[in-house]
Amino acid sequence: MGVVGDRIGPVRFRDRFLQGESVEGSVRSPILSSWQRSRLLGLSPDQSELPFEQDIDLEGPLLRAAEPVLDRLQAIFAGSQTNISLADGHGMVLARRFGEKSMVRRLAPIQILPGFVFAERFAGTNGIGLSLAERRLCQVYGAEHFAERSQASACTAIPLRDQLSGHIQGVLCLGYPYTDADPALIPVVRKAAEAIERRLMDQSSAREHGLLQAYLDAAHLARSGEHGLDGHPVAMADFLRSELEQSDQATLKEKATELMSGDRRAAAEVPLSRGRWVTLVSRPVTSAAGVEGVVVEALLPEDSERHAPAPTPPHAPAAPPPAFRPHVAPGPDPASARARGAPPADGPTRAGRVRGLVLVGEPEVGKYAVAARRRLELLAEASNRIGTTLDVSRTAWELAETAVPRLADFVTIDLPAGVLLGEESPHPTTEMHRTVVHGIREDCPFYPVGSQVSLRPTTPHMRCIATGQPVLEQDLKAAFGWIAQDPQHAELLLAHNIHSLITVPLLARGAVLGVASFYRSQDPAPYGDDDRSLAQELAARASLCIDNARRYTREHTLALSLQRSLLPRGLPEQSAVEVAHRYLPAESGVGGDWFDVIPLSGARVALLVGDVVGHGLHAAATMGRLRTAARNFAELELAPDELLTHLDNLMVRLDREEGGDGPDSASTGIVGATCLYAIYDPTSQLCTMARAGHPPPALVRPDGAVSLLDLPAGPPLGLGGLPFESVEIRLPEHSQLVLYTDGLIEDRHRDVDVALDALNRALAHPDRAPEDTCQAVLDAVAPEHPADDIALLVARTNAVPADRIATWELDADPALVSEVRAASVSQLNRWGLEESAFATELLLSELVTNAVRYGTAPIRVRLIHDRNLICEVHDASSSAPRMRRSATTDEGGRGLFLVAQLAQSWGTRYTTGGKVIWAECSLAAA
Repeated sequence: MGVVGDRIGPVRFRDRFLQGESVEGSVRSPILSSWQRSRLLGLSPDQSELPFEQDIDLEGPLLRAAEPVLDRLQAIFAGSQTNISLADGHGMVLARRFGEKSMVRRLAPIQILPGFVFAERFAGTNGIGLSLAERRLCQVYGAEHFAERSQASACTAIPLRDQLSGHIQGVLCLGYPYTDADPALIPVVRKAAEAIERRLMDQSSAREHGLLQAYLDAAHLARSGEHGLDGHPVAMADFLRSELEQSDQATLKEKATELMSGDRRAAAEVPLSRGRWVTLVSRPVTSAAGVEGVVVEALLPEDSERHAPAPTPPHAPAAPPPAFRPHVAPGPDPASARARGAPPADGPTRAGRVRGLVLVGEPEVGKYAVAARRRLELLAEASNRIGTTLDVSRTAWELAETAVPRLADFVTIDLPAGVLLGEESPHPTTEMHRTVVHGIREDCPFYPVGSQVSLRPTTPHMRCIATGQPVLEQDLKAAFGWIAQDPQHAELLLAHNIHSLITVPLLARGAVLGVASFYRSQDPAPYGDDDRSLAQELAARASLCIDNARRYTREHTLALSLQRSLLPRGLPEQSAVEVAHRYLPAESGVGGDWFDVIPLSGARVALLVGDVVGHGLHAAATMGRLRTAARNFAELELAPDELLTHLDNLMVRLDREEGGDGPDSASTGIVGATCLYAIYDPTSQLCTMARAGHPPPALVRPDGAVSLLDLPAGPPLGLGGLPFESVEIRLPEHSQLVLYTDGLIEDRHRDVDVALDALNRALAHPDRAPEDTCQAVLDAVAPEHPADDIALLVARTNAVPADRIATWELDADPALVSEVRAASVSQLNRWGLEESAFATELLLSELVTNAVRYGTAPIRVRLIHDRNLICEVHDASSSAPRMRRSATTDEGGRGLFLVAQLAQSWGTRYTTGGKVIWAECSLAAA
């Protein structure tokens, strides 16, 4: 990365960038983002002037803590061309050390004197400025520097933090020739930074030691009687161990921390276990060095009172001992003081009380402890609130609702369109959609939900996606990359006092799922690193939940697509019934419900509804198998009970094949299915039905009477070896037969009988069309949030008029064939089907001749004038005709071939009294 001499590496890419060319993917993301910000700031690469501050605090805590470490680094790099710099949190250099002392004579003042400010907004891309902007260890090589003056050098810089607050106090930076770049420098810089941070912490500890000594000195004076103190102090650890259980100790410390962080005089009664109570009192204390802090003491009652419950109703806590009286905050009246939890200014002191020190320290330390506890509470709450559903958008809203107002005043979440549909987006940065806008009020002018968000490379959103790390913008007024996205929109947000931003990428399993943005407006303090870490943790938890929801959405969409592709896409043409249907998938996952309408011979129609146990792709695939098998069995003209028997055997075989005998058989095998199969004959108005563990159908008679048909239940499919029973029912013309799956009537929040009553009321309108009936049933009966699929099939029955059916009975006499032919031609003429007479006459001649020659009496011939012309010949034998290829020398064997050529379709169906050979001729073709 540091080569500059041959116009390769950073030099080439930097020149291309300055000329306006795209170098994305060729330059490290932090460097490219810094270049873009530098250009937006209007910086010039050849500028050499930087702000210079002469007022440097040489006695500040950072410089005092760092001086021994800087001296040690100077010794380590003695004789090298290393420049060691210490800068404050604003980028101003406080101190410098050099590996080779002669460097002072060769370098420009800007590289040797303290006081110059190297913040990015002044110096462009450099180690100190980039480390402050990225808030982490950064390295800059050669021409990655924005300024020309730094092209021949490289640097490694790391922020220095206050370990209590997490705030950046300064930057430690090592500069060296780019040819001396060495990965071993990184651990050296890290260890040096840790040493400085430890020394800063030690300084804070020294301040606390001074406060503790001041408290102990005051207690010593009290024991001497100078303040007339009646109680006697004991060490915190002594009375905590002797008097309190572990849970009580934690409660006491938590309340003491809150009192300390309040930075005021106060008192509070703390209820403990077993009805006990302790009074906590906080008061100011000042060390000999002038450090101001807060002391929190516990006042324990006498032994006779120590184990008594706190008085009820609650009253103001007892006043502290006289030694505390000068420090009690004055109030307008005792009542208001009690309301604020402060001790009364002149209350009596109970003699003999025991005092114990709980906490001593500076108020800011208490604030940090309270803030840390609240962060932990927020993370614990997020575990319960985020991911309660498997909906991508709802999960994103839950993240925003958790963060507002405890972390952010406003939260926006942008997700790619593909993620909302359950897919991984190949180009997430170009198809972001605003999915969530949530905040403490509604009038903030963020881009609205549903709008497409186009992000520029300089925005914090794009930077966090590129690096995979959260980006913190403490001051949005100086966030030029954010402002450059849409200056007018940025001005509107700034006018609403939005001043600080954290953007966090939503990442899961290496995929970019979106960006979450946390904005602060009410709290004047900017976001810090602790806030950034908290936002990152919240986003990480939400990302996993969003990815789970996305994957579920994808599986649900695939299963639903498979389910819908396996269901009938259109209803076949037939005249037996008017049919309407509905399919409603479950919210929790697609199941295996299906329905079908199958035209049969003789103008009959088969109605089928089924339900495979389970959800997901496996249930949908099993449903497809069963539906295909049911159609094939129906083509064989099987009776309903026989068809269910074949489906039952099929389910048993599938269960054996998929379940097997292995350890995973319970998870892969098929559990079972239910089914209802009905055949309606419009010529006789008879309906034959059988069911396998399925809910019974409802019948709506023309007069409006509604009833559930009493069919033998039968076992569910897949049990094997159990019989099914068919029932034959006569249906008046224009009756409605309603078939449905159990998802319509079963709901854990409602009794089945209540659902059936609602179904009866919704069906009690015989004048409705089937389409209207379907919609009315779903509106009145279907659960609001269905946990199972719903398949609904409504069929209104029709009847073939008697004058459109012609029947002839004849004996097995060949001489009667000609009479049947003549009678059929006469009947066709009466129906106005003269054009079909020749083909029908020839077709009937072949069918009747075969029945006379090979069948058994009685023989019956029937013509049905429906959508097509149907010819049926019935005889009492069970031998099936078979079409074969005849040789040129054969005298016969061509009759069925002629039938197949003349008819649109033909076949054989078996009855209890023999068989029927039928042929269907298209009237349109004639």
